[in-house]
Amino acid sequence: METRIGKWGNSLAVRIPQSVASQVGLSLDTAVELTPRGEKLEISVLEKPATDLDALLAGVTDDNIHDEVETGLSVGGESW
Repeated sequence: METRIGKWGNSLAVRIPQSVASQVGLSLDTAVELTPRGEKLEISVLEKPATDLDALLAGVTDDNIHDEVETGLSVGGESW
């Protein structure tokens, strides 16, 4: 499929048709990696990092956990 390079601010941009984007799993704000290969440019979709609660909690260790934080006296209907 042929397309043209456009301008986006001070950068260059490539418009990717929706039919092509759907085939490779691209959507708005998908993280991609650009790799120059001689006269070619490879665009690869980056895998999403795990963001489920179990995966996040698995990263908590005695070395990176913080102490409680004092936020002052209650100012409204807080239950503490």
